[in-house]
Amino acid sequence: MRFGSIVLFVALCSFSAYYIYEPVPEEIEERWKLMLTNSFFRSLSHLADLSELLGLKDYMGVMYFITLAEKVVPVSDKHVKVTEEKFDGVEVVLYQPKQRGGDAELRRAVIYLHGGGWCLGSSRMSPYDLLARKIVTELDAVVLSVEYRLAPAHHFPVPYEDVYSVVKHFLQKGVLARYSVDPGRIAVSGDSAGGNLAAAVSQQLQKEPGQQVHLKAQALIYPVLQALDLNTPSYQQNQDMPILPRTLMVRFWSEYFTSDKALFRAMMANTHNNPESSSLLKFVNWSAFLPETYHRKYNYSAPSVVQEGEGVGMDGPSRSIADPRASPLLVPDSALRSLPKAYILTCEYDVLRDDGIMYVTRLRAAGVEVTHEHYDTGFHGGLMFTVWPTDFLIARRMTDNYIKWLEENL
Repeated sequence: MRFGSIVLFVALCSFSAYYIYEPVPEEIEERWKLMLTNSFFRSLSHLADLSELLGLKDYMGVMYFITLAEKVVPVSDKHVKVTEEKFDGVEVVLYQPKQRGGDAELRRAVIYLHGGGWCLGSSRMSPYDLLARKIVTELDAVVLSVEYRLAPAHHFPVPYEDVYSVVKHFLQKGVLARYSVDPGRIAVSGDSAGGNLAAAVSQQLQKEPGQQVHLKAQALIYPVLQALDLNTPSYQQNQDMPILPRTLMVRFWSEYFTSDKALFRAMMANTHNNPESSSLLKFVNWSAFLPETYHRKYNYSAPSVVQEGEGVGMDGPSRSIADPRASPLLVPDSALRSLPKAYILTCEYDVLRDDGIMYVTRLRAAGVEVTHEHYDTGFHGGLMFTVWPTDFLIARRMTDNYIKWLEENL
């Protein structure tokens, strides 16, 4: 009996070690902590797959547990005043420094857009709440965190339109005056899908006729910027990396556009481009816009193009793939020249690495001032791992460097 218990214990430990262990690159610090953290994500993902297969709940509905688990009620403290409001019908969380006696000085502001693949995440999650408070206290700034509607309940362009309407509302001189914000010191920022939305808003806002208040800066943290080529070197190199494997990123993209699984399958095979989107592939040609050091062993091959009537076709979600509001990397050089200065953070072990680096290349070529901060040991989502037990040293460095850039450039 005792021997049987020992065998069972050893077997259980062996299975646990097998399940937790992943071939995470040695260069990543606290790699065992990353493996342990990712084992939770993988378990939830497997559960979500099973739930969807059995017809119980869709995949993203199960994965939304991550958002719920970290949700907090943002409340004021002795340094920060927090209010929950609606701007043009969209929920926002507003963080302001507590007023000091006779303080009438105008402050800078950061409009922050959370990540989560347009399907998950919330401005009310504890890492975003902590980040907003840190920006407020260290920069004496106002932070506007946007609770945009999520896919798959609200497909593109709804999340983008929510964000754009909030930014437009906030940039009215009367609204800025109400919150003591300096019209010349406003940035839009976001991580991952939030970085996508921030880049898209920056581009589209400059085309708005009669726009009086303009953004001074955009800060994009490991942003996702294009849906045309999902087989760049970083997608290939990091296809099985923790937190954001290629399969999950492709699922986010397809769910952003549609719940039709045909698009997901086409995107997984990188055969989702049609004649309309194929004309824009020149803007995501990584052999031209990615420094050779990132090419690694991979050779460029243009994605396949599906003719009208084949595969996912030309209508509906397939057409959205070519929309620059979804893929900001697709705009011509002329649309980049008047953009505000940019901060772009990329991570080596991230499927989205090359999206950010290609944008850096194109912005600089267009004459935009860009600060590119690349983390050789970084992985996707790193900035948000600031809450115990998933608190990482790299998250502190990312946060400190990001806020330092805002302090010096906003």
